[in-house]
Amino acid sequence: MKQVWSITGLDCANCAASLERELAKLEHVEDVRVNFIAGTLTLTAPDDCFDAVTRAVIAKAAQVEPEAEIHTKESDHHEHEHEHEHEHEHEHDHEHEHDHDHEHEHEHEHAHEPHHGAHEHEESPEKEPPILLYRVGAAVFLLAVGLLIRGPRWLAVVLFIIAYLAAGYDVLWKALQNIRHGRIFDENFLMAVASLGAMCMGEFPEAVAVMALYQVGEWFQDRAVDRSRASIASLMEIRPDYAVIVHEDHTHRVSPEEVPVGSVILVKPGEKIPLDGVVVEGASSLNTVALTGESMPRDVSEGDTVAGGCVNLSGVLRIRTTSAWGESTVAKILELVENAGDSKAKSERFITRFARVYTPAVCGAALALILLGGIITGDWLTWIRRALTFLVISCPCALVISVPLTFFSGIGGASRQGILVKGANCMETLAGVRTIVFDKTGTLTRGTFSVAAVHPEEPCSEERLLEMAALAEAYSEHPISRSLRAAYNRAIDHERIGTVEEIAGQGIRAEVDGHTVLAGNAKLMAAAGIEAPGCEVVGTVIHVSVDGDYQGHIVIADTVKPESAGAVQALKELGIERLVMLTGDRREVAEA
Repeated sequence: MKQVWSITGLDCANCAASLERELAKLEHVEDVRVNFIAGTLTLTAPDDCFDAVTRAVIAKAAQVEPEAEIHTKESDHHEHEHEHEHEHEHEHDHEHEHDHDHEHEHEHEHAHEPHHGAHEHEESPEKEPPILLYRVGAAVFLLAVGLLIRGPRWLAVVLFIIAYLAAGYDVLWKALQNIRHGRIFDENFLMAVASLGAMCMGEFPEAVAVMALYQVGEWFQDRAVDRSRASIASLMEIRPDYAVIVHEDHTHRVSPEEVPVGSVILVKPGEKIPLDGVVVEGASSLNTVALTGESMPRDVSEGDTVAGGCVNLSGVLRIRTTSAWGESTVAKILELVENAGDSKAKSERFITRFARVYTPAVCGAALALILLGGIITGDWLTWIRRALTFLVISCPCALVISVPLTFFSGIGGASRQGILVKGANCMETLAGVRTIVFDKTGTLTRGTFSVAAVHPEEPCSEERLLEMAALAEAYSEHPISRSLRAAYNRAIDHERIGTVEEIAGQGIRAEVDGHTVLAGNAKLMAAAGIEAPGCEVVGTVIHVSVDGDYQGHIVIADTVKPESAGAVQALKELGIERLVMLTGDRREVAEA
């Protein structure tokens, strides 16, 4: 069995590596990975003793890293138990979900409450850095006062000691705790020895400055890690929060992981489809851009297959699941994202191994520097000072964090641009890349829809054609409808609009000024016995008729970003030999 948990309270990648080595020694642990950058602990152990191994891992982690906290599902369960009970009661009280739109909105709000709560919990550590900066600010202020004061020497020394403790009391405490647990050689030990050594030599200002600068550097490092984590976490938004299982007389909300294969689930407008399946009742349009890159919504009806992670835009769907959560499309995408940091590059693996011997080697080198320099020159004080300086600049934290943080920052930066990178090993290969494959929607194109062409039939004008289409689509929130209203660019007079009927997968029939207006695809025109001509312009074609007379058609299409051509040209100038576009959209759209 394999489980991934979040872990907080680790100071650096070196601490994470040490914790990973200690946990790997536990009995029955088949594999354990502590990812400092991603803030995760991945444990693999036999199913029959997994709970016992979990308890042993948590106990060992508390011993090795007392400040580290592992957030298991059990703790999350107890935290939200009352909230889930309330949600289940709410679901059982509403059996006629088709008739209540406000009910859907209420359920949707409840569904997202745990999600936001989790994010608040994850982001809470970011509230600590300002306190650290206040401490450093106070230390710098006291340092300045101590340097400028013209009083007795002892007063300046007292100010320096207070400033030193304000800036680095936590570093000293961690060093003592680590020594007590038999882990001597780490960055806290180096900083403690170097700064206390400086104070023993009477260099109080240097000790305060070193500790303050170290803490500021740690804060910047933490901020960089947090930003990268936030970028990766933003990709998790495609994860469905819940699934609604349909029983004979009621519905029941559960986690997507708990839905058995073959269950019938209910998906309302605005909700994510939680699992792969087949539509058994209903018709709707789906936003599939997060999964396939297809720019236009996909129409589905009874018998069509759907993928988890798509967003239901219009109708109510009943779907029979065809796969468990772990085998669903959205789960596999999320697994790639979550494990991106585990795919280490060669340089990362080298740094991790090197860090094990680096700190002891630095301490040995500093001691050798003192002995050799003192014996050869006889100036022991100078060489002690140089050895302490060497310890400060040789702190392993920056070395151990720099390489993985560089890769993780690259993964996070790419995610902010909508690009998924499987892992650090993939980032490393970019140096030798000669072929680049582009996504289309939102990368080469804007990812939004607009009217690309208006083709009226005589005697109808372009303005009249847009007007009829916009009025017919006035009450629809479909992306096509919004783009038609945007192109019309006038206030909609709703008094001119009578009854409106939305025909799933075809379009809309509406009464406008007492006339019957049809606005939709060729299927809608064919059903009404109206001949609709083809169009050379690539895109989604909306045909319009009034009282059975064909008025023309409007083409809705995604548009290429103005900077796309320049980006392609720049990549060619960088030596990229081949540029390819890969998209889940229709072939004719991609070719255009």
